[in-house]
Amino acid sequence: MPTTVWQESTRQELLARAARVTPESARKWGRMTAPQMLAHVVDALKMTLGEVRIAPRRGPLRFPPLRHAIIHWLPFPRGAPTAPELVSRSPTDCAEEVETLRRLLEAFASRRRDGDWPEHPAFGRLTGDDWGVLVYRHTDHHFRQFGV
Repeated sequence: MPTTVWQESTRQELLARAARVTPESARKWGRMTAPQMLAHVVDALKMTLGEVRIAPRRGPLRFPPLRHAIIHWLPFPRGAPTAPELVSRSPTDCAEEVETLRRLLEAFASRRRDGDWPEHPAFGRLTGDDWGVLVYRHTDHHFRQFGV
């Protein structure tokens, strides 16, 4: 079974890692600061829950076999482009971003896996199971970016 935020232990692991991020945490790659990364992860989770709208894009990532491989298996590339809406907000302080992350992870877990989920701007329609894996892998990717 893939690692997913549907698992309570996984959500707790992510929150423990997030709590170790400080404004001084150094990035291993990319351009974001640690507070910007936390805001990005929070805003991406808001997108998952339908709180942030992003215009859909056409492209090969909507092709089901490729989409599945990227979400579930392939490593996330460093420096991959992201939607401008997910990097435009000025972060609050790290503790506030972590608290918002906690609230959003719990909101995610309270939803039905087989419910109606927002469309991903690049991947298109995803199942609740796909979203659970994608949220974990995206957040893990950025936490690794900052060594947590």
